[in-house]
Amino acid sequence: MKLRENLDRDVSLITAWSTSPSLEIAGALAACPFDAVTVDMQHGGHDEGSAFASMRLIHARGKPGLLRIPVGRNDLASRALDMGFEAVIAPMVNSVADAQEFADAMKYPPLGNRSWGPMRALELHSQDTPESYFKSANRKTLAIAMIETREAFAALDDLLSVEGIDGVFVGPSDLSISWSGGEGVDPKRPDMQDALADIAKRTREAGKFAAIFAVDPASTPLYVRMGYRLTALNTDPGVINAGAALMLEMARG
Repeated sequence: MKLRENLDRDVSLITAWSTSPSLEIAGALAACPFDAVTVDMQHGGHDEGSAFASMRLIHARGKPGLLRIPVGRNDLASRALDMGFEAVIAPMVNSVADAQEFADAMKYPPLGNRSWGPMRALELHSQDTPESYFKSANRKTLAIAMIETREAFAALDDLLSVEGIDGVFVGPSDLSISWSGGEGVDPKRPDMQDALADIAKRTREAGKFAAIFAVDPASTPLYVRMGYRLTALNTDPGVINAGAALMLEMARG
């Protein structure tokens, strides 16, 4: 599976972010030179049908797929892996108990409680046999816990110590709401930037990887310098709008 292999190379990866429940748009994103495509079932319009069908097109374009599940929907986590996604992002993981429940759903025994049935995954990842998939899945399919609150930031070391959690994903917009005590949304809050760098540093020291959502694509180089290894580049409407603005600027001189 490509995502784990690429992360192990310790290079900077960029994922597209699919919010529109459109197979064509998900496939188009995968055809672009992104390193991966993330399908969003939390704030995006995807349901199970569109998410799982999108995975087929993403894989057909040779890209790994990640799925963000809705809050607390750990039942969808193992189902996503069965459908061929290589990673699942769980939002609002604020405690060790949250992290453990998520990891349990993502990992086969003895590490977790994932049930056997990866038929679609075996179809897509045809290099695997059932035996090789079972032996490698706990390492190659990734459980990514979101850090979006002061509570999660305070518990970061404990969350990282949970066996089965492979990495963290920072949602800087939600974190800014919590960081400011509900004053507003500002992912670029100056008083939060040291915390963002600290999350990446401590995650790397724990032998795991840190990812982050870049509302502003220009923030990506800063996040890479902080130590983030995976960056989500805005959303599919953002990509379309930016492309349209560039083309119209060229067309109008």
